[in-house]
Order: sequence, then C-alpha cells, then structure tokens
Amino acid sequence: MNTTPDSTGRRNALRCAAALVLARTTAARAQSGKPAGRAITIAQIVDMSPEQRDVSKDFLIGSRAAWQDINSRGGIKGRPVQHQSLEVDATPSSVRAAVTAARDNPNCVVLSGSAGDPAASAIVKLLRQEGTSIAHVAPWLQDSSIEVDERTFPIFAARQEQIAHAMKSLAVMGMREIGAVYASAREHTLYRGDLERIAAELKMRLQSFRAEGDLDRLGQRLTGQSPAVLLFIGGTPELVQFTQGLERQSRQRYVVALADVNLQTMMQMGAARSTPVIATQAVPMTTDSMAVVRAYRDTLGRLFDEPPTPLSLAGFIAARYTFEVLNDVEGALTRQSALAAFQRRAPVDVGGFRVSFNRERRSATYVTQSMLTVDGRVIG
Repeated sequence: MNTTPDSTGRRNALRCAAALVLARTTAARAQSGKPAGRAITIAQIVDMSPEQRDVSKDFLIGSRAAWQDINSRGGIKGRPVQHQSLEVDATPSSVRAAVTAARDNPNCVVLSGSAGDPAASAIVKLLRQEGTSIAHVAPWLQDSSIEVDERTFPIFAARQEQIAHAMKSLAVMGMREIGAVYASAREHTLYRGDLERIAAELKMRLQSFRAEGDLDRLGQRLTGQSPAVLLFIGGTPELVQFTQGLERQSRQRYVVALADVNLQTMMQMGAARSTPVIATQAVPMTTDSMAVVRAYRDTLGRLFDEPPTPLSLAGFIAARYTFEVLNDVEGALTRQSALAAFQRRAPVDVGGFRVSFNRERRSATYVTQSMLTVDGRVIG
C-alpha cells in the first residue's frame, strides 16, 4: 500500500497522541494508588466443611479486606492482586484439586493464608510429596508436630504452644489441678501426650476427659471432684455443646479454649452464659493499639459489615505479611523469586506484629488470652 507524506504524518501524530494518553493514564493511576501492571494471583485455600467453617470464614474475610486495601494503594510492585479463594471440604481429593488449580495457574505466585488446620496440614504434606515449588505462606497451621520444609512459612503460634501458654498462666496463678477435655478421638490422640508432659513439667495434676460423641452429656457427667478449670481441645460448635451441659452443674466451672474457638460465634450459637470461657489467641486483641490492628479495624469497617474477630485479624496479618515480603522482591516477581524471598526467612515487622523464624522454621510465637464473661463481653 502506497502512502503519501500527509498520511504518514497523520499516523505519526496519532501514535504520539496515543502514547501521550497512555502516559497520562499510567501517571494518573500511579497518583491515585491504583495498580496498572499485569495482575498476579495470590491463592488462598479455605476449608468450608462444617467443622472448620467458622474458622475459615473469618480468616478469609480478614485476608480479603487486606488484599482489597493493598490493591487500592497500588498493589504489589505496581501490579494488581487477583485474590483467588479456593474452597475445599478437607477431603484429600478436594485439597489436591485446589493445590493443582493453584499450581497450574501461571499467574499464581504463592499460596497464602490457608485455613483451617486440617486443610493447612494436608497442603504441607502434599507440597512435600509432589515437590511443588510454590511458597505456602502464613497458613493457619495449628499442629506443631507437622514437619515444616522449605516451602511452608508458619507465622502463628501452634496449638501446643497455646496449650503451654495457658497452662503456665494457670500455674502462675497457683492452680495445681486442671482437667483436659478432648472433643474427639482425634484431639485425644494428637494432644494428650503434650498436655501430660507440660502438666508434669509444671507439677500440675491433670485429669483427662474424652467425649464419646456427646459433649452436652459429658458436661453434665462431671462430678464434684472434677477440676473447676477445664482446658478444652476442640472447635466452637463442640465447645457450645459442652458449655450447655456444664450449665446444669451446680459447681462453677471455668473453661480455657484455644485459638480455633470463636468467642463471638459461641454466643450466636447459644453457648451457656453461666460458664466463663478464656480463649488463647495467636494474634493481639482486636482492640489493641498496635498499628496493624488499627489498620485492620479501619479496613474492615470500610469494606465489610463484619465485627472484628481474632481469626479475621489473623487472616489480615497473613495477607499483610505476604505483601511485605513480595513487595521487597528484587527484579521480576515470579513464583521462583517469591519462593526464594520467603526462604530467606528474614525478620519482618508487620505493623508491630513481628515475624521472626526459629531453628524449626517457625516464627517466634505470639500468644495472648481473652475472656468471654457471663454477661457476653470479650475482655483482654
């Protein structure tokens, strides 16, 4: 096709004009804080089975809030984040399908914030078996007996560490006898040895109680010789049933639960109000003045009609930690460069929540406690 000098000049002028518009658009996006590059995918695998839904739902809400806020501020290295949640039901086949979906997505650079504990544990084992080179960041991994390799980066206190914290707190208060209530045979098998060892170290007497499918009945069966303070190993629905049984007891009981228990959900599910419940937390109180907690409350209030909870705060912190490491990657952000960045396990301060790994490749643990009073208030 022949062109005249005039038509060539017009095309050149149009090219210049288009380039100017593109430059102005890019600059405007940068000034507005909105990412302008090609999107990267952050996959989050969440267990929505009935036993884990109350944990995973809140954890996912916190992560969603964080990623939406991160995108509004420019994304990661100028690229928007596609936050992809993959729901599973804790069966091996569903977890495998979710990991495969993330692995086969070329834009997916990390797995972040997998929840709850059975799914997170299954992912750790699956990544090791298959040799998949993708970072598994800040999972809600509650079993510290799970071997952590060079793909997984836990930042929250595991259940054994929470148990030790709770029992040491009771020992400091002069408590010398405690009961351990196991919601199922699984919890009994996994954690009885740890509790007995810790109790022996603290010179505390430990009585064990295992539910045989009826926690309400177990709560009613306790005798006057049973300890007044009971450490409960199980989830929120099981604890609700147990407190309903305790309500029929004449003796005042105190229950110490772990971080998988959602105190707000307990009240909504009809937990007995006559029994004070103390829960360990792997994150600060949601009323804390720590910078990351203030950012969480502000973001959650702007984006979601949901009350603050420790589990959604944990999801928020998981996403923020993932962002902090990825945003510091030098050069191109790929699955390989992301994995290398996390494998350095450098200390990171996430708005006052410090992540610092030990020899077992786990972060130094943060544990605190909150209490659900008989009048329905949650206090630190």
